[in-house]
Amino acid sequence: MAGILVVHGIGQELEGPSTLHARLFPALHDGLLRAGADIGPEDVTFASYGELFRPRSEFLAPTVHYDASDVQPGYEEDLLMALWERAAGCDGAVIPPDEEVLGHTPSVARRGVAALSRSKFLAGIGESAFVGDLKQVSTYFKDEKMRTATQEMVAGAIAEDTRVIVGHSLGSVVAYEVLFAHSHQQVRALVTLGSPLGLRNVVFDRLRPAPAAVPGSNQVMGAWPPVRMWANVADTGDIVAAVEDLRPLFGADIRQLRVHNGAKAHDMTSYLTDPGTGQLILAGLDA
Repeated sequence: MAGILVVHGIGQELEGPSTLHARLFPALHDGLLRAGADIGPEDVTFASYGELFRPRSEFLAPTVHYDASDVQPGYEEDLLMALWERAAGCDGAVIPPDEEVLGHTPSVARRGVAALSRSKFLAGIGESAFVGDLKQVSTYFKDEKMRTATQEMVAGAIAEDTRVIVGHSLGSVVAYEVLFAHSHQQVRALVTLGSPLGLRNVVFDRLRPAPAAVPGSNQVMGAWPPVRMWANVADTGDIVAAVEDLRPLFGADIRQLRVHNGAKAHDMTSYLTDPGTGQLILAGLDA
């Protein structure tokens, strides 16, 4: 079977290709088995760029700790607001941004983090880790050197036999841009999982290549990547996939799949074990 490359999302700065493979290959294997196919560990490679976001080690260095006060005005607050609005729309436990509550603090960041702390999305995720994830996305889009280094690490993991790239969360954005920035004609398909590609302003409008106006209309469309097939998989409760259906923004040919991941809506393992994801990966291999 031809190769599959998996690109992780945010919050994986402690992982490497080997640890990602050991942890996530069984989930991918289960999804493909449920789709009626079998693969071996050697058929899948995991690209790892998380180390770029890991603070350098130093003796007696304190652990980096973030709280709501570390959310910076501008991009980070805009991203937080987008996630907050999405969470309020799919989780009744989250108070909407425009709803006044007694005792609220004037800080948008503090209100947003407090509201999201009630969501299923942040169950088991500490405030420091969540704010750190916001900063990873912000750094990718605002730090040109980091953006380039991240793409080069992923591009370097694409082999001659790679046929399908599977990108989760921020990794779906990286995979999308890598396909344009680096020529890989052997890649036939892109499968995006829990993708924020449709988030206007904070992601969609910052993509490279930039979305372009459709002649004769007010509509703006993102570019189709140089692959034969693109499939997008999203859970309605995944607040990162704030725009579940990417077809209005990138074209009607995207194969759009809705899955049900339970409480861990954004979890990569949950996406990979779904037989629908497995079927799309198989379709990509045959594209």
